[in-house]
Amino acid sequence: MLNLKPVKLMPVREQAASSLREAIINRSLHEGEVLPLEATARALGVSATPVREAFQILARDGLIELSQNRGAVVVGFNEKTIRDHYELRAELEAWACKLVCENEASLEGIEHCITQAREVLKSNPERYPDYNQSFHYNIWLATDNTRLLNTISELWNGLSLGANTTRAEYFTKSHAEHEAIFSKLQRRNASGAYRAMHRHIIRSMNDILTRYV
Repeated sequence: MLNLKPVKLMPVREQAASSLREAIINRSLHEGEVLPLEATARALGVSATPVREAFQILARDGLIELSQNRGAVVVGFNEKTIRDHYELRAELEAWACKLVCENEASLEGIEHCITQAREVLKSNPERYPDYNQSFHYNIWLATDNTRLLNTISELWNGLSLGANTTRAEYFTKSHAEHEAIFSKLQRRNASGAYRAMHRHIIRSMNDILTRYV
């Protein structure tokens, strides 16, 4: 019997923003689509307050326009905004890995995600997205830099599934890259960890861009 312990996930506000950003990037939500506050909260299974806060995050990013009466309206993504988004994420997340190495921060939370993800991929792969999120989140936490943590959390967008990739293929590829990143962190190889994470995020960008060809 598997002994899978809970993993640490982002706060509800960031998770709501992430789910909506992922849907906009993946074109599940389309430009011009109306997002009523209460209906969106019900769809996400959360209260209205974190969704209202998530709307504010996405409005700052230019993904939605706030509407007093209708909640929000999707503005959408294009190739340039996707590149801008992922290139910023790549630099910040790579820098986070560098800080973890240079500060010799505890890797306990990160290692927990890695070992649990290995088991999940064998037993229940559809749970992998939580471990994907938790792996990244624990790296940000390990930097002990609150401003960096808050900034990257508000950029998180969940799975970057390409047009020609199955979920199973994506999960396997993502976890293999996480293993490579963790190996660099274990060896306190700051430059190697930086490069491995940077490649990971840019690969995600290239995957999602296949939806915009």
